[in-house]
Amino acid sequence: MLRVEGLETYYGEFKVLHGVSLHVDEGELVAVFGPNGHGKSTLLKTICGLVKPWRGTIAFADLPDISRLPVQQIVEAGLIYVPEERHLFADMTVLDNLRMGAYSKRARHKEDQNLKLVWDLFPRLKERERQRARNLSGGEAQMLAMGRGLMADARFMAIDEPSLGLAPNLVEQIFAAVKKVNDSGIGVLLVEQNIIQVCDLADRIYLIEEGHVVMECEASSALDDTRIKTTMLGS
Repeated sequence: MLRVEGLETYYGEFKVLHGVSLHVDEGELVAVFGPNGHGKSTLLKTICGLVKPWRGTIAFADLPDISRLPVQQIVEAGLIYVPEERHLFADMTVLDNLRMGAYSKRARHKEDQNLKLVWDLFPRLKERERQRARNLSGGEAQMLAMGRGLMADARFMAIDEPSLGLAPNLVEQIFAAVKKVNDSGIGVLLVEQNIIQVCDLADRIYLIEEGHVVMECEASSALDDTRIKTTMLGS
């Protein structure tokens, strides 16, 4: 469903991604790990069109290369970015934030259908639909950010650090929410630091160091790998 080949990305004169290649098959949940500041978020932003690559291709669904397309066309194709900052409209209600996600022509035609999907996946949001976003808990706010992505009629979601800044008791809820999204048939590329929890969710894992993919493995065997344990767990 998603295939990245030889991706190279710069910020100014600083090269962040060095020939990154990865793939996510239909219905997969794939996680990307690595130390902070080594290119994980840049990878997601490049895939979703927010940062343009210097070199490389990004194939998505039946599109052979979306790397030079405007963000709007990438969203119309169903590839949705969920940033770690969430970018909610704090003074708007949960429902209005969700409806803001259905701004593309494709999504507007399926707004009611996708809203039902959001309520089914996140019943907590249904309970809070008239509440202002600023009054949500951290976990609820993250669910709202994912729900807004679903309202864009997502076929694939690139989710950046969904557990960042959350209390430990909320992290499990967020991972369960990501799993629900994936189980609904939506492919997921997940950047996340909580490797132990994500290994229970993901199909495969990529490790990125200094802008390079240094290894790929099945999630079920990731915690047995010495390099991953050293990088992520310090042991």
